[in-house]
Amino acid sequence: MESYFMGIDTGTQGVRIAVSDETGELLFEHEKKWETSFPQVGWAEQNPSDWWSAICGIFQEAAQSLGREKMGRIRAGCVCATSSTVFPVNADGEPMRNALMWMDARSREEMDAINAAGHPVLDYCGGETSFEWMIPKALWLKRHEPEIYYSCYRIVEQLDWINYRLCGEWSSSICNTTCKWNYVSSLGGYQRDYFEQIGFEDYEDKLVTRVDKIGDRVGYIRPELSEKYGFSKDMEIVQGGIDAHMAMFGLNVLRPGKLGIIMGTSFVHLCLSEEKPEMPGIWGPYDSAVLDHMWLLEGGQISASGLVNWFRENFHIPGENGNPYARLLDVPERIPIGADGVTVLDFFQGNRTPYKDASAKGVIYGLNVKHTWEHIYRAVLESVSYGTYNIICNYEKYGYRVDSITACGGVTKDANWMQMISDITGKPVTVNRNSQAGALGCCVAAASAGRRYESFQEAAAHMVIPEKVIRPDMAKHKEYLPYFRKYLKLYENLKDFMRQ
Repeated sequence: MESYFMGIDTGTQGVRIAVSDETGELLFEHEKKWETSFPQVGWAEQNPSDWWSAICGIFQEAAQSLGREKMGRIRAGCVCATSSTVFPVNADGEPMRNALMWMDARSREEMDAINAAGHPVLDYCGGETSFEWMIPKALWLKRHEPEIYYSCYRIVEQLDWINYRLCGEWSSSICNTTCKWNYVSSLGGYQRDYFEQIGFEDYEDKLVTRVDKIGDRVGYIRPELSEKYGFSKDMEIVQGGIDAHMAMFGLNVLRPGKLGIIMGTSFVHLCLSEEKPEMPGIWGPYDSAVLDHMWLLEGGQISASGLVNWFRENFHIPGENGNPYARLLDVPERIPIGADGVTVLDFFQGNRTPYKDASAKGVIYGLNVKHTWEHIYRAVLESVSYGTYNIICNYEKYGYRVDSITACGGVTKDANWMQMISDITGKPVTVNRNSQAGALGCCVAAASAGRRYESFQEAAAHMVIPEKVIRPDMAKHKEYLPYFRKYLKLYENLKDFMRQ
């Protein structure tokens, strides 16, 4: 009898749950949204009970859609989640406050203090920590909410808590701990002297110190969930990871040279290396964060398709026939390469990589009275594409060869922009049949380790199906190069002013 697999993709705005068969065909898929609150400027919080309510609501819909017989054939489930989304819990696993979202920036002082200390462990995360990560957020709780910190049972991530609610076991993922918690597998894990240096000497009492690899069994589904929704009592809950990183499994970019890009509000660029590269301008290299004995290299653009939304709203571009983007889609066909001299810098929320410059600012340069909103819009698309090419150039400058790109996310629906990205980077771009790479990636991980396939690569080969390949026009690639160099030079000339 064929087995099924469940992926639970817990994102910033909501959760998507999919049930896949052994070929990657989705039998069920549904999404529910939730709200984010912003108590102060730079703060962002969510209520964990909203997550669980949404997950259980989709479980109920899955049970009604699939029926108990098919629900009982779900062999394993896997979760991916935003990171680091952090909150304290009591001994019963109940949240003691709202969760600090990954984007919550209140722990900047803790981040700066950690980076100033300069412990060698930071060499395994790109030379510095980020306010987005677990350790600065945990230290913020310790220093600013000590009554909660000292009375809590553990400080956990969204992924840890959802797994606990599913199977009753506390476990952290090697993906999250390596990328966001300063866990280094080749050094034996956590480095006590580092935590003592930064004032987190009680980390073993406050963090979930059990670390499981992606694909490892965390536990079995809770009996009450099995009974209520029709899951088999033997259904395994398999360790997942960070949402973008689990998309690597759903993109099938599990070998060196294959770059996966999650193209959403922000862009995340992920690839694997057999050797640890000395590579400034990335997050990482991360030791065995996704696959054993492989180094994860991560690039990112904070402002990507989010700039399209900003442009559409602030330039008051109306939609057509219910599609808010309809008037934008064919703009690149009407405006020439280089946007008649308009250049945009896409750093509207700073630069994540390769400059790691939180002070970087967005720029619209070169305007004169002949320009229209369409010129500016084309320049916005070019700027995000140049940002991706700049990240690829940074990889290749230090000896890592990017052979191809595989993409997922909302941008893949924009044919003109996708062709532009291929032309500017000079790389072929593959788009797979199933664009929901996070949920599918969780299904791939759930189907691995002998549950259906022996390896992640074997599972991905059977479950991830390419749909189309966008080939670069190399003549256009050469035409773009002077404008790309202008983009680079504009930042170099303005970066000191940006810090004022």
